[in-house]
Amino acid sequence: MRAPIGHFDDARPAPSCLDELTGPVSDAVRHWPGSVPADQILYVDTDPEWADTAVFVEHYGRDLLERSANCVVVAGKRAGETTLAACVVLSTTRVDVNGVVRRQLGARKASFASMDTATGETGMEYGGITPLGLPEAWPVLVDAAVVDLPYVLVGSGRRRGKLLVPGKAFAELPGAVVLEGLGVS
Repeated sequence: MRAPIGHFDDARPAPSCLDELTGPVSDAVRHWPGSVPADQILYVDTDPEWADTAVFVEHYGRDLLERSANCVVVAGKRAGETTLAACVVLSTTRVDVNGVVRRQLGARKASFASMDTATGETGMEYGGITPLGLPEAWPVLVDAAVVDLPYVLVGSGRRRGKLLVPGKAFAELPGAVVLEGLGVS
């Protein structure tokens, strides 16, 4: 299969690579609910040393930066209660944690979740967290610019491997809320 984003001649439909994914991501692909067929989600095997976006684009090509997204876990706090959520923004931007995220979660304070919380709650590896397979109760805040792209490169749940996901599929994830201005320069 030819990858929709160049550089990846070995891209394979994610449903045929379930053993390469973490349990939660594998389950999400296996039970994919969206209108985009699951076989349009592609898996690309990559070196775990290249998992971080900056290193990845240096190896595979700087043009990928504008077609890559990061998924980060945030914690919103209000009255002693903590709400965990995921934020998906283009790699060329950063998450507006203290503005858009805080307001969307109705939190008094919002911050990035600790690495232990992010990996423990998601069942994914740090540096590979993806919006596919997150806990069902979590809001998944997605910047509108991500949804507008034909395909987006994101983590696979592990440091080894990436997923190529049709942008519109992010809007169909469980708990997805598409927001303008979530990612800021």
